[in-house]
Amino acid sequence: MGGYDEKAFAPTAEEVEAELAQLDDGRTLAVCLVSGGMDSCVTAAIAREENDELAFLHVSYGQRTEARERQAFEALADAYGVTKRFVASIEYLTRIGGSSLTDERIEVAEANLTSREIPTSYVPFRNAHLLAIATSWAEVINAQRIYIGAVAEDSSGYPDCRPEFYGAFQYAVDVGTRPETVVEIRTPVINLRKAEIVQRGLELKAPFELTWSCYQGAERACGRCDSCALRLRAFAEAGLRDPIPYA
Repeated sequence: MGGYDEKAFAPTAEEVEAELAQLDDGRTLAVCLVSGGMDSCVTAAIAREENDELAFLHVSYGQRTEARERQAFEALADAYGVTKRFVASIEYLTRIGGSSLTDERIEVAEANLTSREIPTSYVPFRNAHLLAIATSWAEVINAQRIYIGAVAEDSSGYPDCRPEFYGAFQYAVDVGTRPETVVEIRTPVINLRKAEIVQRGLELKAPFELTWSCYQGAERACGRCDSCALRLRAFAEAGLRDPIPYA
C-alpha cells in the first residue's frame, strides 16, 4: 500500500520559480483535489470554468481501491489538459485504522442510504489531511484557490463533509500561512444533491466514464457499497445510465 510516483510527486525549484513568474500577470491558478470520483470530476470541471489554470492534487491513503483511483485521476488530468500534477501518499492512515477503506479487517458495509449513523467507510478526519497538503502546495506555487468536492448530502455519515468544517479550516488557512498568502477554499458542489451534481457535470461535459467511486471493486464497481448506491441513485434520478461497469 501507499508509495508514490517520484516523477509526479514534486516539482523542482526551477519549475516552481518559473510557475511563480508566469502567474505574476494576474491569472488565477487553483489547486483541485481529485480523488478520481464523480464529485471531484465535476468540481474540477467547475474549477476549470472559474480559473485560468489548474493544478491537480491526488492523495493516496492506503485505501482498498488506491490503484484504480490513481488511474482515474491520471485519466481525468489528461482529459482536462492539466500538466501540474502532485501525487502524495499518507499511508500512515492505514496504521491509524478505524475505517473499512483502510483496514482489511473491517468489512465494507452494504449500502444503507436511510441510516444516520457514521458508516464504517469514514476515514477519521481524512479531509483535514487532504486540505493541509493542498494548502502547503498552494502556498508554494502561489495558487489562489483550493477546490474540493465535498458534498453535504454525505455529511450525515462523514463529519468532515459539513460546510462548517470547511469554514473552520478556512480560518486555519488564513492564520496559519504567510501574511501575503491568500488561499480560498471552494466547495462548489457541497449544497447539491448527487443527482444535481450529475446534471451539472452534463452541462460542463464532465467525463463521468473516466471516474471511479466504488469502495472495493477495481475492474467492475460492486454496486453494493454506500458510494456505489449514492452514485447509481443519482444517475437514476437524473434519468441517465451510469457509464462505468458494474458487477
